[in-house]
Amino acid sequence: MSIRVRFAPSPTGNVHIGNIRAAIFNWLFARHLGGAFLLRVEDTDRERSTPEAIRTLLDVMAWLGLTYDEAPVYQSAQRARHLAAAEELVRQGHAFRENKEGKGECIVFRMPKEGKVEYHDLVKGPIRKKAEDTQDFVIVRSDGNPVFHLANVLDDIDMRITHIIRGDDHVENTFKHIQIFRAMGVEPPQYAHLPMIVNAMGKPYSKRDGAAFVGEFRDQGFLPEALFNFLALLGWAPGEDREMLTRDEMVAAFTLDRCKSSAARFDIKKLTWMNGEYIRHLPLALFAAEFETRVRAGGWWRDELPVAERVGIMALVQPRTKFFAEIPGNCAYFFHEEYPFDAKSLEKRLHGPGVPELLEAVVAHFATLPVFDHAATEAALRAMGDERGVGLGGMVHPVRVAVSGLSDGPGLFELLVLLGRERVANRLLRVATRLRAGSL
Repeated sequence: MSIRVRFAPSPTGNVHIGNIRAAIFNWLFARHLGGAFLLRVEDTDRERSTPEAIRTLLDVMAWLGLTYDEAPVYQSAQRARHLAAAEELVRQGHAFRENKEGKGECIVFRMPKEGKVEYHDLVKGPIRKKAEDTQDFVIVRSDGNPVFHLANVLDDIDMRITHIIRGDDHVENTFKHIQIFRAMGVEPPQYAHLPMIVNAMGKPYSKRDGAAFVGEFRDQGFLPEALFNFLALLGWAPGEDREMLTRDEMVAAFTLDRCKSSAARFDIKKLTWMNGEYIRHLPLALFAAEFETRVRAGGWWRDELPVAERVGIMALVQPRTKFFAEIPGNCAYFFHEEYPFDAKSLEKRLHGPGVPELLEAVVAHFATLPVFDHAATEAALRAMGDERGVGLGGMVHPVRVAVSGLSDGPGLFELLVLLGRERVANRLLRVATRLRAGSL
C-alpha cells in the first residue's frame, strides 16, 4: 500500500501551533514510510479564507520545511462534487431531506440505530460507542453549502488518503466520517488522533498562555529547526531520552506507536532552551546576518564599528542568545556609550554605599596592569574583593552593571577585554560621577 497522508487546515490568517504540530506528524510519518504528504486547503469559509490567509499558511509551511508532494487541493473547488455525492446518498437511502422550520431544506445523513460504531485508533487504541448514542447530522445546509463532514470525507476519498493523523478534538467526528466512507462504498482510512496541547494548568493551550501562532514564534526569533524539533516532541518520543534531533533523525525514528495518548504540555522554557541550543550551533555567517538585522531594527547599529570588534561582540553574544528578539536589548552597550540601565540591576548593584569609590578604585587598579586581558582583570578584581572582604562576586556585579547596564550577559572578563581598558575606565568613572550627583 502506498502511504498517503494530508494536512487539511482552514486558513484564517494565523496558523496555530496545534495545527502545525499535526502537519509535522503527518510529514514525518510520510517521510519515514516513503509515502506522500499532501496539502488540502479547506477554504470553504470564504469570509475568513482570504488569499492573504492562504499565503500566510503557505509561507509558514515553507518556513518550517513542510514540503508537500503534489499540488495543493482547494476544497472550495470541489463543491459540485460534494453536492452530487450528497444527492447520491439521498438516492441510496443513506441520507434524507429535512425542512428545518424557518431555515429551509437541508440534507441529513442517517447514522446506524442498532449495534455499535467503532474504530481502531493508531494512537488511542479501540474507540467505540453504542449506535443509539449517535445522532443523524446535516451534510448539506439549507443554504446549499456542504458541511465539513461530507466535504472532508469526499476529499479524502478523491485524494486516496490512507492514514488520517489529526488532533483528538476530531475523535467524535470520526464516528460520523467512517459511516460516510462506508455509505460511499469505500473502506475508511486508518485514523490516529494526537493528544491535545495543554498549558501548565492542563488546559488547552491558547493565546492567553503566550504566543500560540507560528508567525509569533518566527517574529520573536525562534528558528524553524528548533520549533519543528520542539513540536515534534509534543506527543511523540523518539526513545533513548533524545531531545535534540536533526530532521533526518526524526524521520528515521518516527512511528505512530511512539505517540502518546495523554495530553502534551507546552513548556516555553524548554522551547527557549532548545532554540538557544540551535542558535549556539548556527554558522557565524547566519547568526551575523540575523544579529545585524535585529540590532539595526533596535536602533543601536554603528557601521563605523570595526569588523573585528563586531565579530568579537557576536562571539560573546551568540552562545547566550535564546531567541533573536532579545538581541537588541542585550547589546546596546557594545555599540554606544549612552546605554540604558536595567532599573532592578541599578538599584541592587549600584545604589549601595561606597559604590562610586569602589568603581574609581577599580579604574586605578586596572591602570596599573601591564596587560589588560582575562587573567589580569580577573586577578585584579579577585584581589580587591579579598581585600574588601566581599569576594570576587562583590566586585563583579557592580562592575558589570556599570559597564553594561545589565546584571547578566557574557563573561565579565571577556566583556572587559573586548571593550578595552580606556572605554572601561571611562564608563566606570562616568557612572561613579553620576551616582554621586544622583543622576543615575
